Amino acid sequence: MTYLLHHWSPNALAVCAVLLAVWHELGLRDLLRRTRRDRVRGRRLRSLWFYGGVAVLSLAVASPLEYWGYDYFYIHTVQHLLLMFAAPTLIVAGAPWQPLLVAVPLRLRRPALRALLHGDWARPLRAARRLLVRPLVVVAAFNLVMVGWHVPGAFDLAERNRFVHVWLMNASMLLTGVLFWLLIAGSPPLRMRVAPAAQAIALLSTNTVMWLLAMTMTLFTRYSWYSVYNHVHGVTLSPFGDQQLGAGILWVCGDLWAVPALIVAVRRLISEEASVVDAALARILGQPSQPSSF
Repeated sequence: MTYLLHHWSPNALAVCAVLLAVWHELGLRDLLRRTRRDRVRGRRLRSLWFYGGVAVLSLAVASPLEYWGYDYFYIHTVQHLLLMFAAPTLIVAGAPWQPLLVAVPLRLRRPALRALLHGDWARPLRAARRLLVRPLVVVAAFNLVMVGWHVPGAFDLAERNRFVHVWLMNASMLLTGVLFWLLIAGSPPLRMRVAPAAQAIALLSTNTVMWLLAMTMTLFTRYSWYSVYNHVHGVTLSPFGDQQLGAGILWVCGDLWAVPALIVAVRRLISEEASVVDAALARILGQPSQPSSF
């Protein structure tokens, strides 16, 4: 019980997440006042996914996971999985974008949006947005962040430098995780038009990268990669054993998130193909097409 009750610490990223949740609630309440009564319950229930994502994010960066992650690599792996998969999935499912925008006062919102959409100074931002919604760029960025922060030099730097750990490592994992899951799940009004086949390829390729990373840390090496874990006082688990355990968690948890998501993507693909075939047959037979009920 001591491991669960002690070593909670305030974290700047967690504080920002909590403030964002408060901002979201203010916008949501304003939005619910203008929402049809039959849709209020659905909008409120959806917001709970977002708050769950904020809770998971706070758990990852402010709970004893953060403290013990400096002593054990396998705990740090759990933290990374929460930041890249669990928290982003819940945030995307919660679709917080409209409430966050509505919370901005109207007198500030309109000129800000007008400037972002049409101002010359915002051209680089618009170009960056167009780049970041491309599926290939999103998948590549997600995998580069995942693999890049496991490179020994980058990992050791993040463990020794608090700023790098919080604002570069953790933040980049969270942001690329949100972008990646926007490819897979609906999060209105943000919609990335990605074909089910492309979704399946993105999931399969990312899971393959996770397998290769886990295999490299266990099967293709005989020593610990990270010098920060070589001289931790009071830790009885060997650094290489710790690394193997963390790689195993990465491998197993990769399947736990990828397989269900891949099944959903394949079902969407089959349903889409069935609809195309049904429509083609209907045209050939001169009959009105019926939607496929897969």
